[in-house]
Amino acid sequence: MVIVLQSMEISATRNYRFRGRSVTGLGSLLTLYILCCLLNVSSGQTRQGCPDPVPKSAGNASYSKVYPVLNNAEATGLLLLGFGGFSVLLALAFVAIRKHVFHDANNLDTAFDAGGKVSTSLTAVTVASQLLWPGDLLQSATVAIKNGIAGSFWYSTCCVINMILFPVLSVQFKIRAPGAKTFLQVIYARFGRGPHLVFCFFALLMNTVVSICLLIASTAILKALVNDSNGEYCIIIMATLFGSYSFVGGLGSTFYVSYFNAAIIFVCLVVFSIRIFYSGDSDSITDLYAKVTCLQGPEGNEERSYLTFWSQGAIIWAVQGFFATASITFCDQASWQSRIAAKPAQGVLGFFAATYIWFAIPSTIGTTLGLGYLAKTVGAGNDSLLELELADIDSGLVTVFMAQTEMGTVGSYLVLTMLMMAVMSSGSGEVMAVSSIIVYDIYQTHINPYSKKKKSLPSGEQKQEDVSICGQEVELRNSNDGQMIPATDCPKCFQDLERLMSEQGLNKQRVYRCEIHGDYRAYLDSLVNFKSWCILWVTLFLIPLGLVSLATGIDLNYVMMVGFILTTPSFPPALMTVLWTKTTGIGVTVGGLAGLFGGIVANLFMASTFEGGLSNFLKNTSQDFAVLAGSTTAFGLSLTLTIVVSLFTNKIKTPHDALMEWEKARDIDNPLKPWSETFKEDFPQLREGEKPTYDELDKVFRTAKLVAYIGGTISLTLFVVVIPGIMATLHVLSETEFEVWVVALQLWALTMALVVVVVTPVEEVLTIIRQIKSNMRKGSDSGYKDNLMSDSDNRKPHETIALNVKL
Repeated sequence: MVIVLQSMEISATRNYRFRGRSVTGLGSLLTLYILCCLLNVSSGQTRQGCPDPVPKSAGNASYSKVYPVLNNAEATGLLLLGFGGFSVLLALAFVAIRKHVFHDANNLDTAFDAGGKVSTSLTAVTVASQLLWPGDLLQSATVAIKNGIAGSFWYSTCCVINMILFPVLSVQFKIRAPGAKTFLQVIYARFGRGPHLVFCFFALLMNTVVSICLLIASTAILKALVNDSNGEYCIIIMATLFGSYSFVGGLGSTFYVSYFNAAIIFVCLVVFSIRIFYSGDSDSITDLYAKVTCLQGPEGNEERSYLTFWSQGAIIWAVQGFFATASITFCDQASWQSRIAAKPAQGVLGFFAATYIWFAIPSTIGTTLGLGYLAKTVGAGNDSLLELELADIDSGLVTVFMAQTEMGTVGSYLVLTMLMMAVMSSGSGEVMAVSSIIVYDIYQTHINPYSKKKKSLPSGEQKQEDVSICGQEVELRNSNDGQMIPATDCPKCFQDLERLMSEQGLNKQRVYRCEIHGDYRAYLDSLVNFKSWCILWVTLFLIPLGLVSLATGIDLNYVMMVGFILTTPSFPPALMTVLWTKTTGIGVTVGGLAGLFGGIVANLFMASTFEGGLSNFLKNTSQDFAVLAGSTTAFGLSLTLTIVVSLFTNKIKTPHDALMEWEKARDIDNPLKPWSETFKEDFPQLREGEKPTYDELDKVFRTAKLVAYIGGTISLTLFVVVIPGIMATLHVLSETEFEVWVVALQLWALTMALVVVVVTPVEEVLTIIRQIKSNMRKGSDSGYKDNLMSDSDNRKPHETIALNVKL
């Protein structure tokens, strides 16, 4: 097997072609996707029996538009009462189940980790759903139109690579920092205030770019489908939907909503596939192939065919997408929160399942709707040119247009439901991500840490124990016998909670009488209240953010191409922080900032070489090679400088030094809800309040690590070597090859649909039933209050009761 490396020749006028086994005009990074497997290649089939292409002219051009199907009042009712109301009901159902069945406490941590024990299938569906932006549902068809069948394939492949790599990182994160609620807490614990503030900036920048993508995509959809709607109306509606059920149910509510989102998307996907390939105007896969094969594709495609996987534009898109999705996967707190909510074993399996679920959706949508759109052009033998204008294509309206063309008003409602549910799932995740960063990493760490609220403690002989909370040193002391009493065993804490439970509903000020832990409990209560306000503030901030974005005139294509140049530099330092012991604060700071500056400069320099230079700013900065230059420079500088600077500035000399370095991350904890409680069934030998050591964690979760390594190797081999290698040998597809590919995608999508629609609810119901039976065996099925007052063996004095918070 041979790895073919060819140099990149940047030229705006050169006609790129593929000959034999060589690839001219593609960068060395393209070999990440086209590896080995370039044996036995033959030239593509010559298109026969096709009429000469009909030129597009004013005489035969009949440009189409997506037509509205709702007025403002109908849209408001459907979106707020329909989608929003349904999501709020799901959030309330989740809260009720967690409270009455699992007896979760209503505290700060459970609001952002959903209890930390989410099931495998629910984790898979949620990860896939939250990474399935509206941009994926819209842009996959756009790249298929611009680059042919290769567009949606390479678009999907580049994204799943990062999803495959993440389980390895996440299992290490869970072992090394099991108490962390954000990836930024690890940066603070290891490197201190300066690097932490730098990456708070990067994290919020990431959330801002993602939120802009969501707002622009949803606005384009609503403006197209809602009559006389304007940008302000669309932004306010979407901000309300983003924050509504997040405010009610916290992170946990997004899991149930994500399930319905994924289920609806797969139902729509199956309907579209049947309509396009089996019951639409084309009548069959054969007819669609005959029409598309007659079209003249872009210059970068082999033989200028739309039916080839050899496409320069598609693979460049894939390289750009790889860097964009890398920064999203590893540096977006919304991605981390879904993974933190699951234990290592369930998380690893869930992440791999999410990879296969996610891949089925954009690849199938792009192939189905993108090629279906191409089959309707005049060059394919149609009488008139049924085509969208370029601005509508770049706005991502191809998916909506094809749904309307094939299914009329029903298709409009179907695609609106699919896209709005996707927007809500991803948008709520971003609201929770920004809120968690503000609460944990800004407010609790830098603005109002507990040490500033600490009151005077009783005098007497005391033993001090330092407990690291989010990187802060907090003193919790025992004033009686000189021994530290953990919050989990404190009788006075239990009396406080028992008393407050009886007063619940009276809206009284909560007062804790425990001299040891009472002040800290009151402090955490204030953070829960602040969390609720924070979600509201973040939701309201989306409105000016969306309005400013619309005022700039940027579209979805621009944000997805250029916006992630700004966030790519944060990816290597975040990765090295979790995986490499010798990473230093100076290294990640220099690497991240230098990568940001270098990426911007490279993008602007390359843009200046195109016609019009920087005066044609939006067009030239989003050119393929300008984006590629910015992304690769940002990534390369960040990775190189992080490693080099860390090698010269680290102080790790012995294995003990390395162990102490990771102890910093392991000590991130909440003493009133220790992370050891989440793993207590994995360590039955430990006493209440005791924490397993790093070696014990590593040993118990070794199976999860092996699954991550082996599963990652197999999945990478499949998506990076096997599938691309097979595609590379095909060149221009014959009718049989095209039919096999389409049917294979449909079978993949159908299988994943069954997993999502059937397996996920079955596993969740079985989990709830098992918990109910467990409660009945313990005599605690009468409710959370009885659980607090039952036998002392079942008492959990570290848990808190529901707050009576009014905004």
